[in-house]
Amino acid sequence: MTLNVCSKTERVIRAIIGVAILSLLFLLETPLNYFGLIGLVPLATAVFRYCPISHLLGVNTCQRKEIHA
Repeated sequence: MTLNVCSKTERVIRAIIGVAILSLLFLLETPLNYFGLIGLVPLATAVFRYCPISHLLGVNTCQRKEIHA
């Protein structure tokens, strides 16, 4: 598993979105509040710095170090 979410800004945005969606657990009524668990996905991608969807699409926000010969 290689890291593909390296930008600090992207990680912060993913974490904020994850916490916002996760807050639906407390804001919605009982049958709908479980949709808030979807917020664990962007939160986990921010913590583990890996997003399977970005990997499948070939998106990588990590900057490559170029070797100068």
